[in-house]
Amino acid sequence: MDCPLVSIIVPIYNSEQTIERCLSSIRNQSYQNIEILMVNDGSTDHGMKVLEKFCRSDNRFHLIHKKNTGVSHSRNLGIKEAKGKYLQFVDSDDWITKDATETFVKAAETLDCDMVISDYYRVINRKIYIKGHIPYEGPVIRKKFAEFMLKAPANFYYGVMWNKFFRTDIVKAYNLKCSEELNWCEDFRFNLEYLQFVKNMYVVKKPIYYYVKTKGSLVTAQINLTQTVKTKRILFDYYKELYKSIDLYDENKLKIQMFFLAVARDTGKRKKIT
Repeated sequence: MDCPLVSIIVPIYNSEQTIERCLSSIRNQSYQNIEILMVNDGSTDHGMKVLEKFCRSDNRFHLIHKKNTGVSHSRNLGIKEAKGKYLQFVDSDDWITKDATETFVKAAETLDCDMVISDYYRVINRKIYIKGHIPYEGPVIRKKFAEFMLKAPANFYYGVMWNKFFRTDIVKAYNLKCSEELNWCEDFRFNLEYLQFVKNMYVVKKPIYYYVKTKGSLVTAQINLTQTVKTKRILFDYYKELYKSIDLYDENKLKIQMFFLAVARDTGKRKKIT
């Protein structure tokens, strides 16, 4: 297997309490051919010392500064600067298993997949649960993937970017970006657009990402009913277009309309491991 360069994009804003754990998990990856793009979104805390330390000790780490314009702009800037064949995303208060990138690369390279998706760990206080949705490991064509997503479109498994592995050439060829207008579900819109241009995917059942619950609390608190309805209407156009493009819309109109009633959650397998 070749060892293509992987660009790992980490948006950072006032994460001094968690950023060392996050970056250490990336530095210690079993897969070595990576570049880490740390995008500092105008942080005002003392986390800068940690970022500079990683840059000094490991030339794979690159620090990008910008004004505070939000996580979507941070990810978009990281995508613009990325030189790798693949894109991987890690949020600054989360961390990944030592074999996360290696697992993604093996699946993508061995089977020439356009996207890889994995189960993940959900960290709630001192308890850790395994979460996922597609029940088996292996290759899956886009139509089958869309049928699974139809059952739980608001599940974090489908909506987030950090449990997925993307091809940079597809992202850049179609100028795919995270929406800077949305302050909620901007990552799901990115995923819906990306899915328009893929043929096959691979499902990894081994969890390789630790997602910390507290991260979503502020976002949830800032979202009101008006914003929710507006965001869902915007997302629905992309959601509907995906199913039309793979000839699944007409036979599933009612199920697709149920998207408006779906509530964002990370339901699925809830296996407590600690």
